[in-house]
Amino acid sequence: MKKSVLGVAILLANQAVMAADSNAKMEEVTIIGNPEEAQLIPGSAHVIGEQELEKFEFTDINRIVRQVPGVYLQEEDGFGLRPNIGIRGAVGERSSKINLMEDGVLIAPAPYSAPSAYYFPTAGRMSSVEILKGAETLRQGPATVGGAVNLISTRIPEQTRGSVNAEAGEDGAFRVHANYGHVEEQFAFLLETHQQGNDGFKNIDRSNRDTGFYIEDYMAKVRVNSDPSAEFYQQLDFKVQYSEELSDETYLGLTDRDFTAAPDRRYGLSELDEMNTRHSTVQLRHHIEFNTDLSLTTTVYQNKFKRDWFKVKGVGGLIDDVNAGNSNAANAQAILDGTADADGIAVKHNNRKYTSEGIQFKVDWALANHQIEMGARYHQDDVDRHQPEEIFNQRNGELVFDSIKQPSSSNNRVEDAEAIALHIMDVWSLNDELKLNLGLRYEDIETSQTRYGDSERTEVASTRSNQVDELLYSAGITYELSDQVTLLAGVHSGFAPTSPSSRDNIEPETSTNYEAGIRFNGEDAKASVIAFFSDYESTVTNCTVNRPCGDQTSGSQSEGESEVKGVEVTVDSHLYRDNDVFVPISMSYTYTDAEITDPKDSGNQVGDLYEYLPKNTFSAQIGYELASGWNSYLSVSYVDEMCTDSSICGRSGLDQRFAFTDQYWVADFSTHYPLNKDTQLYLKLDNVFDERAIVSRNPDGARPNKPRTALIGVNWNF
Repeated sequence: MKKSVLGVAILLANQAVMAADSNAKMEEVTIIGNPEEAQLIPGSAHVIGEQELEKFEFTDINRIVRQVPGVYLQEEDGFGLRPNIGIRGAVGERSSKINLMEDGVLIAPAPYSAPSAYYFPTAGRMSSVEILKGAETLRQGPATVGGAVNLISTRIPEQTRGSVNAEAGEDGAFRVHANYGHVEEQFAFLLETHQQGNDGFKNIDRSNRDTGFYIEDYMAKVRVNSDPSAEFYQQLDFKVQYSEELSDETYLGLTDRDFTAAPDRRYGLSELDEMNTRHSTVQLRHHIEFNTDLSLTTTVYQNKFKRDWFKVKGVGGLIDDVNAGNSNAANAQAILDGTADADGIAVKHNNRKYTSEGIQFKVDWALANHQIEMGARYHQDDVDRHQPEEIFNQRNGELVFDSIKQPSSSNNRVEDAEAIALHIMDVWSLNDELKLNLGLRYEDIETSQTRYGDSERTEVASTRSNQVDELLYSAGITYELSDQVTLLAGVHSGFAPTSPSSRDNIEPETSTNYEAGIRFNGEDAKASVIAFFSDYESTVTNCTVNRPCGDQTSGSQSEGESEVKGVEVTVDSHLYRDNDVFVPISMSYTYTDAEITDPKDSGNQVGDLYEYLPKNTFSAQIGYELASGWNSYLSVSYVDEMCTDSSICGRSGLDQRFAFTDQYWVADFSTHYPLNKDTQLYLKLDNVFDERAIVSRNPDGARPNKPRTALIGVNWNF
């Protein structure tokens, strides 16, 4: 069944006869469109556009999407390099339960065979971000439980132009984002680079090593479109992207006592920890309009990702001993401090290679009062792990190399997946006020795993395979009570596949998801209130080193049945407006209640909480915009405490001091001053009040958010 996807791309290129009749060029592939179109969807949809992104010049995806209700974030490194994004109860672990896309194409390293997104596109080069929830999620897949995040890369401009954004700040922070686009009537291209680095805000005991990162990212796009005199409009888009990252990141946190004393401390045991990555993308997209009512878009894609995260393992037990104050606490603290010697400290090469490729088709057909979308995708992906360990001994506070330990079969394995996905969505306009949205999606997934007993891979230790097919449905409705007020409701099937290494008795995650709400869209204000409820027939956790299932760090674990319910509120308006001053204001709030309702044979208890799912989140922004172009903005966000160990949280008689993160507020500020029509200076202050908090405890100890950081930048358009 496996075929060369790039071979199909060559056929597409040969068939792309340039002809047609349109003055408008097709945008990068979106799943929503613009903020106005988001208001028409029978469900919760949000678009963070280019102007919004420019307000704060954020490069941390966590800071970008936290303004969207129903989205949950587990911070990890302070920079958003490897975010954990969850939506409406779909757990955020490595964003593995959402559809993560760039320009409408699945971008996680291996969305089916290894959905944990250890690669995340460089947020600083994006032109907009779309977040889709509810019944419309069935257009995407494979994960339809929570929703989809689609990152829109820099578009080819409408006319020849370029821009350079240069930035510098504390901790050696710098960023250069430059692009140039050339446009002719039937040909256009865009060249872009994004370079970013930081020495880091943490300090390693007895070491001068940095704790930051360096990213270099390059992208090129080419567009060829048809002649206006041709019968059909056709367009061929080619995109290529390449990036490298070196980040001195670790999984090792701190004891609570050490965190209180110095949250930016790192133990010397983590001195060697760093991640090296390389990522490449090739996309070829062909679009043809047969008439004003019928079009076909075909996309061929291939993503490759290679990484080696060299990081210390098995040290979390020392932190647990210190926190618990048990008989080994003093010795454990001495090892962490480097004042006691220790043998057999393993630093593991989390070395993996991924390939993700496929071809997808989308037909858009306007038929009478129906807007029909039909889609098909063939996809294959794989992940190759060969992960030896280097053994060190701690002597006088230094790590001294001892030996190399070859990987066990669980760390010497190949997993792959093949999937065929089909969907059809019909937006049926029953009359001017009432629209019905009906959808079906079919997923057929085959996965396999091979474990090897030796490094040369001449001995197969075990094999495992799984096959699952699922038919999903959705139904949504919108009713316009007036020009300003719309009612909406929807129901859809939720689905997320399990890992290829899962046992045969682990069912995929499935749920039935409901939502209902009201939207107000006035001249001076917009608002919405949407309630949601998800009934999980099967709740599944994908086990990783970052979020282990007990001692299990691969495969999937069934958690039983559960329920997630909540409400999302958004308001977008202004406090004041005249010819000289505009004061916009916006806010979002999410309340979520999630718990296990029937543990079955999972070992959970009724009422156990979801991990890393806050009960309350809040975000607000206020701006002060002058007619001169001098604009300033303040963003304030709140995150409630989150359970980090569901086997402890809420259970009576257990010590829960170390089973929750902190609740915290964070404020960010930016101001932009125009030097002339083409050049603008800006100043950013992240975490204005230097609020520090424990934002994560997994897998090994307490970890902080980023401290107050000042940056200054200049943006030049030419």
